[in-house]
Amino acid sequence: MKLLDGAIAAVDHGGSLGRASALFPHAPRPFVDLSTGINPHSYPIFELPATTLSRLPEAARLGELRAVAASAYGAPSAAHVAAAPGTQILLPRVASLLKPGKALVLGPTYAEHSRAAAIAGHAAAEVDDVEALTEADLAVVVNPNNPDGRVVERERLLQLAA
Repeated sequence: MKLLDGAIAAVDHGGSLGRASALFPHAPRPFVDLSTGINPHSYPIFELPATTLSRLPEAARLGELRAVAASAYGAPSAAHVAAAPGTQILLPRVASLLKPGKALVLGPTYAEHSRAAAIAGHAAAEVDDVEALTEADLAVVVNPNNPDGRVVERERLLQLAA
């Protein structure tokens, strides 16, 4: 795909069972697609009103949502909660909290972290060693990691932050 100057290519996140079936026609069925983090066994949920999917959320209820989330996650107040339609939209905003510099992402991991850092103006790269992160202005560690479940111990993260 040809990109305009400064544009960043979209990342393939998986989730296309048709493409997977074409690539692996003899794979056992049913496919369990772990590429998107979507559980094939849905969480039991209460019945939703018909209007739930027929209109956008009410802006007037945003404060209520943030207050409930603050309470559920132990945030000091609703002002400490950012409501969004998913994490991905927030990643570039978080990366832009620091002036552009060298962003290093401990990989392999979810590819959007490097892309988000680049969108925020950072020179982004993936590294495979926690020690390499000491050279970063912005270090990204997904913990536990997606897709392999790797965990960097809390003490090691505190050392890195120091």
